[in-house]
Amino acid sequence: MADKSPQQTIQELKELVVAYFRQEAIDPLKQLGRYLGFGIAGGIMLALAVFAAAMALLRALQTETGDTFTNNWSWAPYAIVTLALAATAALFWRARRTRSVAR
Repeated sequence: MADKSPQQTIQELKELVVAYFRQEAIDPLKQLGRYLGFGIAGGIMLALAVFAAAMALLRALQTETGDTFTNNWSWAPYAIVTLALAATAALFWRARRTRSVAR
C-alpha cells in the first residue's frame, strides 16, 4: 500500500470530522425538532380541547339551568367554570409531579 500524501490525509480527516459532527450534532437536533413539533402540536390541541370544554360547560350552565343564574347570580356560571378549570389544572399538576417523582 502506497503512502498517502499530506493532502489526502487532511482530506480524510476533514471528511471524518464532518461525518462525526453530522452524526453527533445534526441528526440528534433533527430528532429533537420532530419531538418538539409533536409536543407543541399536542399542547395546542389539548389547549383547544380544554377551551371548547370550558365554553360548553359555561353555555350549558347559562342556558340549561333556567332562571337559576339570572340577575344577581349571573356571575355564578363563570365562577363554576373557573373553579372547574382550576381543579382540572391541579389534578394535572399533581399527576405530573407524582409521575416525575416515580422515575
